[in-house]
Formats: sequence, structure tokens, C-alpha cells
Amino acid sequence: MVNEKGIGQIKQQLSEMKTKIKIFLLTIMFISASVAAQNPSKPANPFGLVYGGAITENVNGKVNIHPVTYKLNGIDISANIYTPANYDPSKKHPAIVVAHPNGGVKEQVAGLYAQRLAESGYVAIVADASYQGASGGQPRNVDKPANRIEDIRGMADFITHYQGVNANQLGLLGICGGGGYSLKAAQTDKRFKAVATLSMFNSGEVRRNGFMNSGLSTIQERLKEATEARALEAAGGKILYASDTEITDEMADKMPFDLYREGHYYYHRTHAHPNSTFRFTMSSLLDLMEFDVTTNMDLINQPLLMMAGSKADTYYMTDSAFKLATGTKEKELFLIPGATHIQTYYVPEYVNRAVGKLNEFFGKYL
Repeated sequence: MVNEKGIGQIKQQLSEMKTKIKIFLLTIMFISASVAAQNPSKPANPFGLVYGGAITENVNGKVNIHPVTYKLNGIDISANIYTPANYDPSKKHPAIVVAHPNGGVKEQVAGLYAQRLAESGYVAIVADASYQGASGGQPRNVDKPANRIEDIRGMADFITHYQGVNANQLGLLGICGGGGYSLKAAQTDKRFKAVATLSMFNSGEVRRNGFMNSGLSTIQERLKEATEARALEAAGGKILYASDTEITDEMADKMPFDLYREGHYYYHRTHAHPNSTFRFTMSSLLDLMEFDVTTNMDLINQPLLMMAGSKADTYYMTDSAFKLATGTKEKELFLIPGATHIQTYYVPEYVNRAVGKLNEFFGKYL
């Protein structure tokens, strides 16, 4: 039996315990509030767009965005079409096909440039590549040049039959890897009346030789890995992937090239999108490593604009392809002062310079 003294001690202990619980809960609330203040939640863009100044709703009299899907060789393609302000589908408008970078998706830089082109009066389409992003295709993240080129042709197929588009006024803009594939598409597909690239990346050359020829000594080793990966797939085994390592900020900071260091922060931090990934099937290297954008550049007879940042460490690829474009009488190399490769994706000053040049170019030739 507990006496009155014992009951008093128990009450005191309960009171002290309640006080400690209150302090603990208040501490948790304070910490949570502090974290929330440091990391404010951002409302998700209804269209999934992650670039600055992106459309959040379709408003009459302004640029609108129209998510669409269509079939390409049996695969569901996910695309966005941007229409200019006061768009009248009963009239005919010029259109631009926009091809996204390697590892990128339509909601990032390609969407930004498509929106800016729509602001200038063009109908613009940007689609996720087959096997990538929100588009279909298995296994995921196959990255073969033939597929990427066909994706560009598929966008042309769709947009030239879109209500209000003049099929005879079709332009093409390719960004980074999409720029290289756009050059290949334009070599044979003459529906494109004018062709432009931004920060062009020669995927085949880099996958084969390494960036700035840094992988020449491992070509045969990597071809062996790709061959074994293809054999494993054919046997029904595991799909192996390249560039599938999770990169930390510390790892990125030690990278010797601006492209990869700044690319990490763009794709994984400031403009991250859940559908965007650098990884690709190891077996894709069998196709990538024998591919080269600069082959048959003389087949391009359309007006050509190639843009790059003056500080871009990828500039050597643009320069090489541009010099080999001997089949066109109308071509221009345009450098954006002070810009690196990735900075042309989002820095307002550099984006404005690029868009201004695109308006001049497409305005003249479409």
C-alpha cells in the first residue's frame, strides 16, 4: 500500500515528465519550423516544367502548352506543343521541332527554348526520346542514335499535321546531344527548311573517344563490355547500364570539365526532374561508338546556324561540324560571349542572346 508521501513523489515525477515531454515536443516543432524555413516547399508545376518562367496555366491571349501523345514505331511518345499568343488554328503558322539534350527531358532546357520560340510566334514541339522520359519503350534508357534521329523525324511527322501549322515552314533546333542528332536528321530529311543547334554535343565521338579524347586508351575495353552486355540481354539476363553512378556534390566539384561539373548541378540540383537520368544501357554503346555526327555533314544544304558559348569546353565539337558543312551556302557560327555549355541552358543573359539569334535566323529563312 502506497502512503501519502509516496503518492506525492509519484505526482511530482509525473509533473516533471510532462514538463520534459512538452519541452521535447516544442523542440521538435522548432526544428521542423527551422527546416521548413530553410527548405520551403515549392508548388509543383502542373505541367512538370522545371525551368524559370515556365507556363503554369493556359490563359487566353498568351502562350499555351498542350501535352500530347502519339505513336512512333509502336512506341507511345510523350510531347508538349507550345502555341503562340492568340493562336488561330484556322491560319497557317511556322513551326519548330526542338530536340532535347542527352539525359534531358522535355520539361527542362528544351521546353524553355520551345516556350521562348512560341513567344516569338512559332508553334514548337518538344518530345521525350523513345525509351526515355515519359515516352514508352523497353528496356528503359536505351540510347541509340538511330532512335534519337527517328524521334526527330517523328516530331516532324506529328507537328506538320497539327491544326494551324504550315508544313512548308518547318525549322529544327537541337540542344546538346539533340543538336548532334538534329544535324544527322537534317542531312536527309528536307522537310526542315532551316536548322539550328545550341551547344552541340557529338554523342558518338564522346562515347567512343571520351570527352576531349580522354578515353582513347579504353576503347576496346569498353567495346568488350558493351558486347558482353548485349549478349547478356539476348540470353534474357540482367540489363546493364553505363553512367549509372550517383554523383555527390563533392565528386562533381572535383570533375575536370565544366560540362560534367555544371551538368551535375543543373540536372541534379537546380533543374532536376524525376524523368531525367544520365544512365543508358551498356549495349547502346555498340551503336553509339560507331556513330559520328560529322559524317556526311556536306549533305546539309539548308540554312544552318550553330551556336555555342564562347567558354564552352564542348565548343570543339561545334567547330568541327561547322567546318564540314560545305553543302550549304547559308551558314553561321554564333558564339555567346562568356557562356559555358550548361549556362546556355538557363542563365537569362545567355538564353536571351541565343533566342534573339534564333528569331533572326528563323525569321529570315522560314
